Amino acid sequence: MSGVSSLSASLVTNPTSRLPYYAIQCTDFLGFVPKGRPINVTLSWRFPVRTQVGVIQLFGLNRTKLKLKSFAFSVPNENDQAQLCDSGTCTGDEMLVPFENDENLKGPDEEIVSSVLGTEVDLLRTVEHLGNKGSVVEKLKAVYLHVLASEQWNASQLKLCHRNYLDSATNLIHYLALRCLDIQQLKEDLTLVGLMNLEIINLHVLSSLNASIQLLEALKSNSLNPKDSISAGIFREKRLDPQNDGKFTIQTMREKASSNSEFLLGRLQDGRTTHIMVTVGQEATENETFITDLIKAGTSIIRINCAHGNPSIWSEIIKRVKESSQMLEKRCRILMDLAGPKLRTGKLKSGPSVVKISPKKNASGNVVFPAQVWLSHREAGPPPTHLSPDAVLFVDDQQFLSELEIGDTIRFSDARGKKRMLRISKKIHVFSGTGCVAECTRTAYVQSGTELHLKGKKRRSQLGKVVDVPAVEPYIRLRVGDLLVITRCSSSELDKLPVSMSGTHKITCSSGYLFDSVKPGEPIAFDDGKIWGVIKGTDISEIIVSITHASPKGSKLGSDKSINIPESNIRFEGLTSKDLMDLEFVAAYADIVGVSFVRDIHDIVVLRQELEKRKLQNLGVILKIETKSGFENLPLMLLEAMKSSNPLGVMIARGDLAVECGWEMLADMQEEIISLCGAAHIPVVWATQVLESLVKSGVPTRAEITDAAHGRRVKCVMLNKGKHIVKAVSTLDNILHSKSAERKVDVKPVILSSHHLR
Repeated sequence: MSGVSSLSASLVTNPTSRLPYYAIQCTDFLGFVPKGRPINVTLSWRFPVRTQVGVIQLFGLNRTKLKLKSFAFSVPNENDQAQLCDSGTCTGDEMLVPFENDENLKGPDEEIVSSVLGTEVDLLRTVEHLGNKGSVVEKLKAVYLHVLASEQWNASQLKLCHRNYLDSATNLIHYLALRCLDIQQLKEDLTLVGLMNLEIINLHVLSSLNASIQLLEALKSNSLNPKDSISAGIFREKRLDPQNDGKFTIQTMREKASSNSEFLLGRLQDGRTTHIMVTVGQEATENETFITDLIKAGTSIIRINCAHGNPSIWSEIIKRVKESSQMLEKRCRILMDLAGPKLRTGKLKSGPSVVKISPKKNASGNVVFPAQVWLSHREAGPPPTHLSPDAVLFVDDQQFLSELEIGDTIRFSDARGKKRMLRISKKIHVFSGTGCVAECTRTAYVQSGTELHLKGKKRRSQLGKVVDVPAVEPYIRLRVGDLLVITRCSSSELDKLPVSMSGTHKITCSSGYLFDSVKPGEPIAFDDGKIWGVIKGTDISEIIVSITHASPKGSKLGSDKSINIPESNIRFEGLTSKDLMDLEFVAAYADIVGVSFVRDIHDIVVLRQELEKRKLQNLGVILKIETKSGFENLPLMLLEAMKSSNPLGVMIARGDLAVECGWEMLADMQEEIISLCGAAHIPVVWATQVLESLVKSGVPTRAEITDAAHGRRVKCVMLNKGKHIVKAVSTLDNILHSKSAERKVDVKPVILSSHHLR
């Protein structure tokens, strides 16, 4: 083992002192220490939890010559023999310690002396003197050496990383090494002297530690002597001091993080610092100005979920994005999410094609505001964005619409045969024709084929017909105590089953993973945790669930809603057959692919192989963290993904993550993900329920505004589709960027006089 020595360490009781120390057995020390000769090393201080860390200087004494070598060691304590450190940088009680071979140290007359690292070492100190608590600077130096040693221990893993990510992967290793230590006392000591917070140096670990050490050394000597600096004094071997080649400076690390973000998400314009991503679906193809309005409001990335729609719809959305981006001269990238192995409810039987028109009523049932109804021809598209009608009706005859005037009354019979009226209040010219806003003061149910009659004193009777009324979204309503039967069969087969008893409902799920994994007594959640239940029984084709949580009036469960089984031992394949088919489309038309439900290194290996097979080295990749295993394996998955040149990012999918891991854990988990990705210089996408109330109702909650403001800490914030999405994008842009981020709250200065102080 050229340049490397293998050591083993064990805890030894000191008979003359209460101080703990370790006997380090050298199996091969390149002639520096005779093979098999033990060296007793006493620690002057130690980190008390999980990992014992020390820094040793070995001096070879040969008459009057003194040779010095430094290395760091880390060994398990008596309470945790099996695991050395959380980061996975070392295992067991053997360590590979970097050590240069030095021919001048060989010789039979040499004697080995050990001491704890210090700026002034007195080799004649006794064990009791060494037991005194080390200073802050000594502890920092020990941490620094431990961080460097972890890089050496993981050298083989780092060599596999692509050159684009080598420095970032190394900094991630440094951060994980720091995190595996119990440094609470050290953090408090640094706070007392007004120095760095070890919690926020993840972007540039090595440089921050080095800068603090040099500052403390300068404070001790009242002058910064380069010869006494950490670079010149402690790390005499160049390969142990990456600072010498400038790769790990604070500025370099910041530039690396910025370039990785631009590589994946694109360069921001107009002084913006955070991207806004918006999920769109088929509604983007039904409105000529929808995509343009989103980009104008501040959207820089459009997301398409491959779990919904088809290639025809996706192609139309992408076409409109590119046209709008080019017309506005604003960059907008395309992200397409692979559906992944997500469990979902099956299709329910479609409801009737009818739309309900409901005026606003007070508590007494009296109408306080008539329902607003948009009338237009199908080709005219949806209503303008500044309108928020309660219902939309498409009429087959454009001539009928063009002859309508403000104040006209339209009469019709609804689906129940009830006589109803619409009164025209506005007439608006739209993209390809004329649209009208009508008021309805009584509840009505309108279906396709409903005849609209216009009669005037000086005009002959006009007739129009309502067309293309969409089917009502089907659902079942679940209440606490209800039984839900999940079956393998399709929705068409479900219709043939016997009618359910009162309080018992049936729904389908085509995934065999669900039926093969769950056991009685395990919890199960639906629709991102809106409904919870416990499994009462299972067989090869059915699962019986007792509902334990739902809204007081019952919660709706519809088609294609999520199913989560957080405590079940389920093993998904990384990429499904549908994912592989969709990947071909994504590769041809999108800039970034989102990979759902990644859980471990195997998923990343499969993904990397598929990308290499298709020669997609430039396709951006976003890993979606949605499960507990995905969260726990994130560092290893990042290092595995860094073996490719593909632009890389991580999405915190807070919906599934909260359901899988528990609501109370979500805040800590998202902070941990942001810190880890920051150390790896990987951009983070903040997703799920951002400004959700604003998107759906047009009015945000106070908590949502605060949550959105925290999005400044990441590189991208994602909004889901909704009725008021354009307004939500504009609001989020104001929150994230200059219009509110730079606004300062003016506080009038108070000058205290002697009168105030009395």
